[in-house]
Amino acid sequence: MALLDIFKSAPKPAPTLAPILPEQIYKQGVLELQDVIAPSALKITPRELNLGDKIARTFFVMSYPRVLSDSWFAPVINLDRVLDISIFVHPIDSSEILRKFQKKVAEVQSQIMSREEKGLVRDPVLDTAYRDLEQLRDQLQQAQERIFDVGVYITIYGQDLEELNKLESEIKSMLESRLVYVKPALFQQEQGFRSVLPLSQDELKVHSKLNSSPLSSIFPFVSFDLTSDKGILYGVNRHNASLVLFDRFSLENYNSVIFAKSGSGKSYATKLEILRTLMFDTEVIVIDPEREYEFLAQTVGGRYFNISLNSEHHINPFDLAAPREDESAADVLRSNIVALVGLFRIMLGGLTPEEDAIIDKAITETYALKDITVDSNFAEIEPPLLSDFELVLAGMQGSESLVQRLSKYTKGTWSGFINQPTNVDLNKRFVVFSVRDMEDDLKPVAMYLITHYIWNAVRKNLKKRLLVIDEAWWMMKSEDTASFLYGMAKRGRKYYLGLATITQDVDDFLKSPYGLPMITNSSIQILLKQSPTSIDNVQKTFNLSDEEKYLLLESDVGEGIFFAGLKHVAIKVIASYTEDQIITSDPSQVLAIRRAKQEGYAQ
Repeated sequence: MALLDIFKSAPKPAPTLAPILPEQIYKQGVLELQDVIAPSALKITPRELNLGDKIARTFFVMSYPRVLSDSWFAPVINLDRVLDISIFVHPIDSSEILRKFQKKVAEVQSQIMSREEKGLVRDPVLDTAYRDLEQLRDQLQQAQERIFDVGVYITIYGQDLEELNKLESEIKSMLESRLVYVKPALFQQEQGFRSVLPLSQDELKVHSKLNSSPLSSIFPFVSFDLTSDKGILYGVNRHNASLVLFDRFSLENYNSVIFAKSGSGKSYATKLEILRTLMFDTEVIVIDPEREYEFLAQTVGGRYFNISLNSEHHINPFDLAAPREDESAADVLRSNIVALVGLFRIMLGGLTPEEDAIIDKAITETYALKDITVDSNFAEIEPPLLSDFELVLAGMQGSESLVQRLSKYTKGTWSGFINQPTNVDLNKRFVVFSVRDMEDDLKPVAMYLITHYIWNAVRKNLKKRLLVIDEAWWMMKSEDTASFLYGMAKRGRKYYLGLATITQDVDDFLKSPYGLPMITNSSIQILLKQSPTSIDNVQKTFNLSDEEKYLLLESDVGEGIFFAGLKHVAIKVIASYTEDQIITSDPSQVLAIRRAKQEGYAQ
């Protein structure tokens, strides 16, 4: 048998399987990034893509009008729908365009001359085209303009074809009203979808030639309705990533309100506004109920006053501000007497009409006891104290109950709070009055007293000021404090004062008869994350849609809705790292900052 036959007839060995290594088994079970982000299924049709449970359709802009107006693309960008937009801009060499323009101008000019020779009526289309070509050619030669190949692609999404067709019709009607026409990428949906992905790949290559001026009108980061030419940065438009810039002192009034639940970032947003406002030559005064602004005051070199029963800082309610040029001493005295009656109404738990008249008369006689009349120079007088008022009140008929209720402020536990000469001032650009250590029963009294003192100072010297009242619901609990606060909101513009009220207890704020007028007298309103218990009241007050209602319920910290006049937009408050270190009130961050400082000192 030949050797070859032997090999052929020999039994063949069984094939051996290569061993599977543990690393290969592990890799088979590991998810790649593509596995995570890829849809569960994909189906490509001539008009759309089925991406799992979503349907996508891509369009391209095929035609533009002769003139593009500014912000013509803004309605699509700001549309409250899920869509992707890609804008591809390919520059073209100007010398090449100029050669083509020369030929095109000659063609148009030849057509015009030919019609004239034939005695035809002038064609306005040709005349307009000739003027446009000549003007653009001059601008290209002078390097004032450039020409670009521009592709604008839009991908919309829907749960089903009905929703997709409805959104398509909405977008088409918006653009066609501006003579801009779009067309679906038939049989090119896959290429169109890849073109709008953030890959910088223009696979559709459907271009129109645009010069620089109309091209600038497609700039996507626009929010003209909620942005002014100057001011501070309040946050970023969550819908289109544009900046929300405003100067409250350029609006119809300078007031603002912030409504938010605890821990949603209302104080953080306020402190950020304060920090940025201080850079624009504005004085800021804060009434702080939770001692959140102390570190900020120290950082910017401001003043911090702690108003409490055991504090060394005092405000005398009988102080009188020197009259301005446009008011008389009688006006100042009368206004202060009215404010004092309101203060005593809060301090004494309400007054009957008879007691109100007694208090009014006693205040007048107390000033007279110190020889203070309408002819006095208020800048040189020594104002009376509460104990002087008590002495006068005790000598009046029918005042026994009033004196008894007043005694706790002059001789009792609360005597150190209000029966002292004033030893605070507003001679810094940033001043904070803290009432955290004040007993809850006395907080409305303290906040009324502080706001009255601030109001006198504001009326005395005309400066650009911002008064921030945190946890303003404390003042809305009493009709007198709420009325005084509302009066400041209405009259503050005359004295260049902006009033910012912040509250987490929306229901208590709106229960007051002055709550809604405070909102309507505020040019800026900010709503951050709301609690389910108050969202219905907020929705009714601000006329929110159901989508906006759920947006406020589901917002993260520092997110919400920013109102300016009748327009509003979803906003996210963003601070730089340095700003965040100054204004944060997150306990974990505060402890970390303190620990870092201590370690720095130790080194």
